[in-house]
Amino acid sequence: MIDIEFETLQALGLTPAIATRAAQLTGPAPDMRLARVTESQRDRFTLHDGRAEHPARTLPRLVQQLQATAQPLTIGDWVAMQVDVHGQAWIVERVEPLTQIARRANDGRRQPLASNVDAALLVMGLDADFNARRMERYIAMVRACGVAPVVVLTKRDIAPDAPARIAQMYARLPATVPVLPVNALSRQTCTDLGPWLHAGQTLVLLGSSGAGKSTLINTLANAGQSTGAVRTSDGRGRHTTTARSLHRCPQGGCIIDTPGLRTFRPDADARTLAASFDDVQSLAQQCRFRDCRHEGEPGCAVLAQVDGDRLDNYKKLMRDAQRGELTALERIELRGKWKSIGKAGSRRALEKKG
Repeated sequence: MIDIEFETLQALGLTPAIATRAAQLTGPAPDMRLARVTESQRDRFTLHDGRAEHPARTLPRLVQQLQATAQPLTIGDWVAMQVDVHGQAWIVERVEPLTQIARRANDGRRQPLASNVDAALLVMGLDADFNARRMERYIAMVRACGVAPVVVLTKRDIAPDAPARIAQMYARLPATVPVLPVNALSRQTCTDLGPWLHAGQTLVLLGSSGAGKSTLINTLANAGQSTGAVRTSDGRGRHTTTARSLHRCPQGGCIIDTPGLRTFRPDADARTLAASFDDVQSLAQQCRFRDCRHEGEPGCAVLAQVDGDRLDNYKKLMRDAQRGELTALERIELRGKWKSIGKAGSRRALEKKG
């Protein structure tokens, strides 16, 4: 039996759905307590049981079990904790997460970023960090994980092109995705994000280095995170946040801070990712041909109404997802195919010169 103090743990994001799953745990320890992973750095974890923080280790049995299913522990996970006679906290069981944001490494390995998240604050600066195509990819990827996206555009007070870029984002993204231009240093930001900060809610900040994530979390949660300057050439910053950590907000919600993302490869199949481009999917039903690829076919409703750059971004995301579904042998075969095509092109170029 696991001890669950719901009212105490609600401040850490506990919901009735998670509590129900936790109550079904049947671990070997009779005196287990429910706790949440509030800091994660490689194989080191910090747990919070609603009363105090505990540096914790994971039982080898559980480590092997999670590695076998490619589901390692990460920030935001709920776990069953036991403290031994020496005061050492142990993670003995894991509650199956309701949601999890993950990405794929270059070698195809799955890398979880945060568990049990209700909404993702997709942070992007209105300075040189601004990139509408990258934001579309972020939205597609978090939606594929069952998490609601909220676009937060920072530095509206200092970016000279802020009004035009804000208008571009509003025009380009679906109306179902909230877009919030903010000055991350202003307390007004707490009001703007108020609907996502109530008790039981867990948010995660995602974005590149220098986008203003640490500044934003300092304003929302009084977290005292370190901040740094950005390069004027591309708006990128150093990785001032090096570990994932969970912070509580005065309004009652929780925010997970993450290091800046260099890459965010999709952890979903092409069909799931395509559903996030609802405008493309809806218009595709009106194309003359059922197998229309939206590449110049007559009667293509998508080409006629969707912004060309947004459509190119959609196609690129589909290609990335399809590559992610390939087996190791299929990847080798595909690389060989393109290598042969490249060599043939080089030969033709040499023949023309000769």
